[in-house]
Amino acid sequence: MIQAIDHQEAVNRAFTRQSTRYDEEDRANPVLQDMRHQVYEHLDQFLKPGSHVLELNAGTGIDALHLTSLGHRVHAIDISDGMIREIEKKIATHQRSGMLTCQQLSYDQLNQVEGEFDYVFSNFGGLNCIRNLAEVTRHLPTLLKKGAYVTWVIMPPVCVWELLWIFKGHPRQAFRRFGSEGVLAHLEGEFFRTYYHSLSDIRTAFGPSFEFIKTEGLAALSPQPHRGDFPRLHPRLYATLRKTDALLRNNFPFNRWADHIIVTFQYNPPI
Repeated sequence: MIQAIDHQEAVNRAFTRQSTRYDEEDRANPVLQDMRHQVYEHLDQFLKPGSHVLELNAGTGIDALHLTSLGHRVHAIDISDGMIREIEKKIATHQRSGMLTCQQLSYDQLNQVEGEFDYVFSNFGGLNCIRNLAEVTRHLPTLLKKGAYVTWVIMPPVCVWELLWIFKGHPRQAFRRFGSEGVLAHLEGEFFRTYYHSLSDIRTAFGPSFEFIKTEGLAALSPQPHRGDFPRLHPRLYATLRKTDALLRNNFPFNRWADHIIVTFQYNPPI
């Protein structure tokens, strides 16, 4: 238990330090912008007008603000002090009171969330900070309406771009996601473990009350977000990779082997 608390405190400190400049760095990164746009296209397939959305690991509220602009109500949770402050600023600046609310919680504390939701969403690997996804999914039935959707954007064990490290003589880097004990991440001077979840692991965590609907690869062939300079340095190659991604991302293995995968389930409990 102490180890879990230490882990959460390290995550809080790291993302709080990052929070004040996160939006600026996000806007300046075309790779990340394209990835976010793909996530929104995926959500648009399942979101119904006027949905009530619970967002986990909401960060500074970029996605929450987007969803409220479309007429959805969002309750955003995040463990980070700094990220919650940034969401509160957005609520005030964009006059989203009533449409956007926030609560400082970890994703394994969903029993403290009140309300009934049409959708649960988590973007860009926030749930890779937890080893056992069932610690999250066990709370969902008490929060979801029947027929509600869940979309999570999670980093899987196999990433084509990282496998290329093998050709540069760095096998440890190439296969770093494969370890069962996770990877020790370093962010803003803090160390905490990151765990990579396969589609099979995710489906197991959801269990029989959730119907698997769709998965697609996010940055399967196009570069990872830390290569934000790639479109400027290699514009034609980047455009080609993005087009190829769009053609293949719904097909095996590219809907499982990618920097992230977008996975959607529907809550259909037995009668």
